[in-house]
Amino acid sequence: MPAARHTLTLSCADRPGIVAKVSAALFEGGFNVLEAQQFDDLETGNFFMRVDFAGASEQADVAALKKAFADIAATFGMTWSLRSEAQRKRVVLMVSRFDHCLADLLYRWRSGELKMDVVGIIANYPRETYDNIDFGAIRFHHLPVEKETKMEQEAQVWETIRAAQADVVVLARYMQILSEGLVAKLTGRCINIHHSFLPGFKGAKPYHQAHARGVKLIGATAHFVTANLDDGPIIEQAVERITHADTPEDLARKGRDIERRVLARALAYHLQDRVLINGAKTVVFPD
Repeated sequence: MPAARHTLTLSCADRPGIVAKVSAALFEGGFNVLEAQQFDDLETGNFFMRVDFAGASEQADVAALKKAFADIAATFGMTWSLRSEAQRKRVVLMVSRFDHCLADLLYRWRSGELKMDVVGIIANYPRETYDNIDFGAIRFHHLPVEKETKMEQEAQVWETIRAAQADVVVLARYMQILSEGLVAKLTGRCINIHHSFLPGFKGAKPYHQAHARGVKLIGATAHFVTANLDDGPIIEQAVERITHADTPEDLARKGRDIERRVLARALAYHLQDRVLINGAKTVVFPD
């Protein structure tokens, strides 16, 4: 049976000796490096690193490694995390009327492509809106939004996320703007799919706007949610070429397919600890 796999991620101001210290800690702890990626941002002077490793001897002790690495992290002023591959992230999916991203993520989860635990679905539309989707044992929470009670609804949303002990929240075409207070609570762990290749056509009917302008490419963007609408650090994007013969309905159909693919890739990267926030941008280590 292969040794358990673990992932270490870190970021800090760049200085000599970081890679040497990390490698030495793993070697001295009895671990073997399986994959290592690093990035030195010359513009900001920040350093980012991701390491997959596993025990190579009977003396390998992850708890002892964490203790030893805490001292290294303090010396270099690191932001870091160390997680076992077996420790799946707990995910809450949020959705409005359009269910194509939700259905796709659930399929990829059930097929084993997305290694996560889906611990809840929050929707502002009733359960019967999604009769074509099998939720199984996943808890479904219908939390409708009214202008007069939006803050009360958000309080329920947060309590649902908190009670589920969710590590990640995915806005799978959840077409409601989150308040600054809720966004602050979800910093760095809330992913949104935007129906455009940002920056682009914002607001209602983006595909109709794109059609009116005669665009030749449409796309989708997955990003972290911030207080600035559709302006968070971008995780993944994709585009598709279209022609003058495409109708707004064709654009919407093709757009839905792009949205599914982009959101799934972004979530997969996040679940594998491949995404590190770098100010207004991200560092995404490819698989």
